[in-house]
Amino acid sequence: MATKKPFVSDIENIRKRAREHIERGAITEGYKADRDTVIKVLNAALATEIVCVLRYKRHYYMASGINANSVATEFLAHANEEQGHADRIAERITQLGGAPDFSPEGLLTRSHSDYVEGDDLVDMIKENLVAERIAIDSYREIVDYLGSADPTTRRLMEEILEVEEEHAEDMGTLLEQLGKKGEPAKPTPRRAPPDARSGKSAR
Repeated sequence: MATKKPFVSDIENIRKRAREHIERGAITEGYKADRDTVIKVLNAALATEIVCVLRYKRHYYMASGINANSVATEFLAHANEEQGHADRIAERITQLGGAPDFSPEGLLTRSHSDYVEGDDLVDMIKENLVAERIAIDSYREIVDYLGSADPTTRRLMEEILEVEEEHAEDMGTLLEQLGKKGEPAKPTPRRAPPDARSGKSAR
């Protein structure tokens, strides 16, 4: 049996490097990724999440039909989770010494997914499913690109990817269920519940 190589850390050298370039914050000499590229990639992911929030919120308020309440609740839950993703990505960008791009100008250009309103409830579900599938593939590419060069960002994107896969599964299930029931062709706006601004569903 081969003898395991002992773990040896040059702690004195690590201490010395930690005191150098302290203005870089979390970015130490051991950071292997191209920081500018990672920040650019994360800003694209941030734009994707913001567009997803806006699309899910639009669908939440416009959902109508016999199954509208349950589906709208799902839309709102996803919107809130996508907002959480956006916040985490923005935080990581600042940790890397970058600036999160929240500008509405060029938002759709930066985003991987589209903003499509949808004509009816089934249409909305389809558009959300398409957007989630786009995010899944693009986030997988980001994870592969990061590899071991930036494990912290990679783990973040892996966690977000896992939730996006759950969202896609949710939309796929809803699409299968509603495809058998049928929905009205034209939606009418839903009135916002009293506590909608706080991100909570009306009881």
